[in-house]
Amino acid sequence: MLVDVDFSDVLTDAGFAPLRDEPLSKYTFTKTGGRADWLIFPRTHQETMQLVQLAQHHGIPLTIVGNASNLIVRDGGIRGLVLILTKMDQIRVEGTDIVAEAGARIIDVAETAYRAGLSGLEFAAGIPGSVGGAIFMNAGAYGGQIDEVAAAITYLDRAGHQHRAAGADLHFSYRHSLIQENEGIVLTARFHLVRGIKADIRAKMDHFNALRAAKQPLEYPSCGSVFKRPVGHYTGPLIIKAGLQGKQIGGAQVSKKHAGFIVNIDHATASDYLALIQLIQQTVWADFGVRLEPEVRIIGEAPEEDQD
Repeated sequence: MLVDVDFSDVLTDAGFAPLRDEPLSKYTFTKTGGRADWLIFPRTHQETMQLVQLAQHHGIPLTIVGNASNLIVRDGGIRGLVLILTKMDQIRVEGTDIVAEAGARIIDVAETAYRAGLSGLEFAAGIPGSVGGAIFMNAGAYGGQIDEVAAAITYLDRAGHQHRAAGADLHFSYRHSLIQENEGIVLTARFHLVRGIKADIRAKMDHFNALRAAKQPLEYPSCGSVFKRPVGHYTGPLIIKAGLQGKQIGGAQVSKKHAGFIVNIDHATASDYLALIQLIQQTVWADFGVRLEPEVRIIGEAPEEDQD
């Protein structure tokens, strides 16, 4: 942990009650990860802006986390201040647009769209990430992507200054956005949708969720799809051909249901996950000459025994 009692006092004096030395495994979908020096769940844009500015002013490292669904936190944890934005979860409908705060689940945004008779977010019905995370990585599934419906966002830079950007200016590409480039912090996103027939919207959402339940290992903790799809290939079949489906390191296993997922079947650590990811990458490269790039976001520090 960073030895900085003064920053704890700064947070307390500003009206915050940070969790100290908090296990991030309590919040990640993998149920793995080390501890955060200071963890806060801001509830408003103003609180988020204030915390970003405090961290910047005092030279404290700052890490932003959404729903922690497509995330691996290394076992050494995260130094500095971690903000989890899931308390910022307001969603409202404005005509054919939906405006949602960064911490709202994209699943809930899709459900709101359905109730309003708005079409365009059906593909997101089962994506477990937050709005901010969906913008950050241009989340997609079943032929749809966030860039198709993202009209605009508001975000903070690392100095705590607020900006607005139109969807066309967000440099969207496959699992990539401007927010990755500039380390921005999404506050809200505006999604532009179209009127639809509610029964048709519901049917499409139910169909995608049925496909997800049938093909994905939702019964185990996981970080979702581990790798980006390499050009000209599908990740799961490559891993199967490499003989790695069912391969286990520690408590982490290449899912027997979908080889593109790594599941926590027995008290896995983040180090187990990372060792298995490395093995998959090395084997697929050696066997097929295909480089697998992680889709999952990997953050934090290695445990002390790995730093010698």
